[in-house]
Amino acid sequence: MKKIAKCMMPAIYLMFIAFSAASCNKTQAAPAAAAAAPGQPVDLTYAAEKSLPSVVYIKSVTNSKIQTVEYSDPFEDFFSDPFGGFFGRGQGQGNNGRKRQVQTPKRAAAGSGVIISADGYIVTNNHVVDGADELTVTLNENSKEYSARIIGADATTDLALIKIDAKNLPAIVIANSDDVKVGEWVLAVGNPLGLNNTVTAGIVSAKARAMSTGGITSMIQTDAAINQGNSGGALVNTRGELIGINAMLASPTGSNIGYGFAIPTSIVKKAVEDFKKYGTYQRAMIGIQGSSVKDWVDSQKDQDKEVEDFGTMEGIYVAKVVDDGAAADAGIQKGDVITHVDGQKVKHFGELQGIIAQKRPGDKITVKYLRNKKEKTVTLTLKNEQGNTKVVKNADIDVLGIDVRPVTDSQKKQLEINYGLEVLKVSGGKMKDAGVPKGFIIQVVNDQPMRTYDDLQQAVKDAKDQMLVIKGIYPTGKRGGFVVYLQNE
Repeated sequence: MKKIAKCMMPAIYLMFIAFSAASCNKTQAAPAAAAAAPGQPVDLTYAAEKSLPSVVYIKSVTNSKIQTVEYSDPFEDFFSDPFGGFFGRGQGQGNNGRKRQVQTPKRAAAGSGVIISADGYIVTNNHVVDGADELTVTLNENSKEYSARIIGADATTDLALIKIDAKNLPAIVIANSDDVKVGEWVLAVGNPLGLNNTVTAGIVSAKARAMSTGGITSMIQTDAAINQGNSGGALVNTRGELIGINAMLASPTGSNIGYGFAIPTSIVKKAVEDFKKYGTYQRAMIGIQGSSVKDWVDSQKDQDKEVEDFGTMEGIYVAKVVDDGAAADAGIQKGDVITHVDGQKVKHFGELQGIIAQKRPGDKITVKYLRNKKEKTVTLTLKNEQGNTKVVKNADIDVLGIDVRPVTDSQKKQLEINYGLEVLKVSGGKMKDAGVPKGFIIQVVNDQPMRTYDDLQQAVKDAKDQMLVIKGIYPTGKRGGFVVYLQNE
């Protein structure tokens, strides 16, 4: 799990999971459970019966691997040269650049997932599947076990979509999280602390809660008990319908004495649609930094600074406008206060992020804001992280159009190299576009050494700005390099 700020429990205990109402093929809503009269206890047995079969146990395995690491031995140079390089040996470099190969242990981790369609689509956390060599999904009550493959994943939102080859699975019913009310009873369903098929109850404590996690921060807060293994599990209403994905815990001890947080279905729906269509999450950016007006005013008071009268204490104070961003293009300036987006009132930054998280680059939104207490309205076009409106796709290694193999011992000896991938065939694709020839030996891609096919595959997956900077050697021994663009300009 990734770390969360301050009092958050270590992220290894919890996971995000996403899901899509669209991917569930418009599952029909379940019959409404009888509403309890005011002051009467709520019967949660119906919700448990409806949701438990849809929550699965996920086991991920990372095999043992050989990795090259740098190391430092302060005694090595001293005893091999008692003058410590005083007379020129090493020129003060010591052990810089010394490397050795180590074997990592085989690791296994576990989490939860939610079946969102009868044909085998399951949503879970990115860190549950990240780096996994094997994924195993076990259905409720250990009825069946399947191998799973990753359809799409995103580290920033910590969401992933996986698929098993199965039919007639018990897909969960999806509810609109926008309809959830504070104080409403909910159940957290998952596999905490090794206890499979576990249900805990609580209420919705808050909505659109902003978290310092670096990802989506508009979350449902609940006091339902969430512990290690609940990660990726379902947060359901009293009808057993999914309203969110259990994500993290705020606790000073790392165990449940605090509040749990879930990604609302209104946000994660788009994530799964993106994974299916594009293979990656399409992140829209409004291009501002800021906070709620109240938080901004309070921070100014704490610093004994003069507080500006914005004409309101509700809305988002724009502390910075990103150059060439969507907001800048629309004329929004530092000091403006955003009050509405697409007709929805925004009081807190979490509400703004919740709206933007449902959009894609290229989508237009209408923003109402105050400048010098005067109301203005603009329509702006959201952009992606690269500052344009293009669809961002995770390139698969097939896009390169080449076949490779690790260099042979004879090639290592002849060319005086220790590793590399020989290009056996160039059949088209991005490598041909870049001019990479047959026989060229790829040694480094984006500063990462290339020893195996998996190394190249990972480099393509992790490529920033959809670009590969390749360095290597020709069969003649001449060094060379290429820049490969994974997307069309």
